[in-house]
Amino acid sequence: MYILEEKFKLKYFRLSFFLTLFSLILVSYLAFLKGGLTNSLNVLWITIILILMEISLSFDNAIVNASIIKNWNNFWKKAFLTVGIFIAVFGMRLLFPLLIVSITTSISLIEVFNLAINEPETYAKELISHHAEVCSFGSMFLFLVFLNFLFDNKRKIFWAEKFEQKLSSFGKNKIVPYLITFILLIFFLYFIEDSKKYDFFIAGIWGISIYLAIHFICLILEKGSNNLQNLIKKGSVIGFLYLEVLDASFSFDGVIGSFAITRDIIIIMIGLGTGAMFVRSLTIYLVEKGTLDTYVFLEHGAHYAIGILAFIMLLSTKIQIPEVLTGLIGISFILLSLYSSIKYNKNH
Repeated sequence: MYILEEKFKLKYFRLSFFLTLFSLILVSYLAFLKGGLTNSLNVLWITIILILMEISLSFDNAIVNASIIKNWNNFWKKAFLTVGIFIAVFGMRLLFPLLIVSITTSISLIEVFNLAINEPETYAKELISHHAEVCSFGSMFLFLVFLNFLFDNKRKIFWAEKFEQKLSSFGKNKIVPYLITFILLIFFLYFIEDSKKYDFFIAGIWGISIYLAIHFICLILEKGSNNLQNLIKKGSVIGFLYLEVLDASFSFDGVIGSFAITRDIIIIMIGLGTGAMFVRSLTIYLVEKGTLDTYVFLEHGAHYAIGILAFIMLLSTKIQIPEVLTGLIGISFILLSLYSSIKYNKNH
């Protein structure tokens, strides 16, 4: 029986393991052709590190994704695993960094791609120089995800009970999360160097605006209902787009941080993209197994981890914070919420 259960679990990750093996063989072979066995082993090790980094940074992302798509039909679940993973790998891990450099330097995407291939140090320097703006956008969006969960006055289960109940009582006023997020943006604006203040502020406003736009569209489609999550959780184009923006916000930190490990954009795309595939598989596993219904505080832990990640992204504009620390903090919240869930189940 145990063996059958393990086989059942592994079926969710079969494609991810296959793609991982294929990716590792591919990068090793290409590196061998370029620089021999030593180069091949070095590239193999770097790719493994990138995969593990992406999984650790996005573990909480998988739980939040699962809480959203658990009521979706098979069509939208398959879209999330197929079209969604294509966007995650090629869109966010390859195209988006190229777009940032292209827009800020006013040169074409093809020229930027050639720059990334032929002059990776120059490309990486140009991309990293816009780290503050990228973090501003991503952190503002993630803060709104966290705060709207925290201020949700329709939640019936609370992890930090008295604290969360008090905050949820303010949830009737939907402007509160936006106000807090905007104040936080203004606060961190004072720590940004003068030459980047304007770009940092505009990027943050874009993060807030995109979340607000999704919320506004939901309001229109729900004909006056003020619950953003209802429409998103039903499975729709809006829900799909919401998850892609959420994934983008999570990926910013990993994409920028990966340049501290390697300057090769192909290795970065393969490593982070393979990790992203594991996150997708984990999401489907959590949904199919009903894990979030069994362990009721996992979603809470994931949202707290999101809030911490957003704050770390803002701090990273002034302080260099290792990605491993970010990943460990997120996983710690997940494990703590898992422990609380087990304890809760025993008491009820």
